[in-house]
Amino acid sequence: MDPRPSHDLIFADGGVMPLGARTRVMGVLNVTPDSFADGGRHLELPRALEAAARMVEAGADIIDVGGESSRPGSEPVDAALEADRVLPVIEELARRHDVRISIDTTKASVARQALDAGADMINDITALGDPRMLPLARDRRVPIALMHMRGEPSTMQRDTAYEDLIGTIVDFLRRRVELAAGAGVEDGKILVDPGIGFGKSVAGNLSILKDLPTLARVGRPILLGASRKTFIGKTLSLPVEERLEGSLAVAAYASARGAHVIRAHDVLATVRVVRMVDAIREV
Repeated sequence: MDPRPSHDLIFADGGVMPLGARTRVMGVLNVTPDSFADGGRHLELPRALEAAARMVEAGADIIDVGGESSRPGSEPVDAALEADRVLPVIEELARRHDVRISIDTTKASVARQALDAGADMINDITALGDPRMLPLARDRRVPIALMHMRGEPSTMQRDTAYEDLIGTIVDFLRRRVELAAGAGVEDGKILVDPGIGFGKSVAGNLSILKDLPTLARVGRPILLGASRKTFIGKTLSLPVEERLEGSLAVAAYASARGAHVIRAHDVLATVRVVRMVDAIREV
């Protein structure tokens, strides 16, 4: 069985992004003062737009804009502040670039404003934790990424022990997908994310990668975000600014093992790596 079956990601405007033969890259654009990898770097609009332009030029398929840090121990921010951070960036990105834009938020109110500003999809790390998110995604007919996380960012690393980690993730995501589909979210609108680094130990994160083909049982394309994360730093004994090689190794392995979309800070290097993996897969 191919660990990466083909899917189509279908946007509200009718555009289709084929997922399967080619690995897609989602560039991370954190418009926050406290994100673990690049907090504060893109908080000002001109710098955020410069970073996004570099990602687009490097070959990013999607730009994921977030205004609230989800690093371990982080605290939530007010929806108004989050919107103030992301909306100007999304409006300008939509005006300047022909690239799909994702809003990385757990709040339906922020997601709604972001879609109005030009975003094309929602990246929800709480997998519909806000009860208003599901009807929003359904009614606006936009793709949504649903992620597994135990607890919330402020508490998620307090308990990282599981009897069956990959089974727990598959069961959770399957239930979330069934909930969305039952509410009328169309096929081609849902991605699933195992939540690397969200309530998992170092060994747990490594086991998710090793068992990634099992996630295909959910029947939806897989989004994977591991770029610069702590498990890479602990595995290699490296600070966050020196985790490029580890991040690229994970991206290559995940691409080969079934991930359809790789979420990454270092877009150019990641695009080159997954293009090489795709070439090998096609032989």
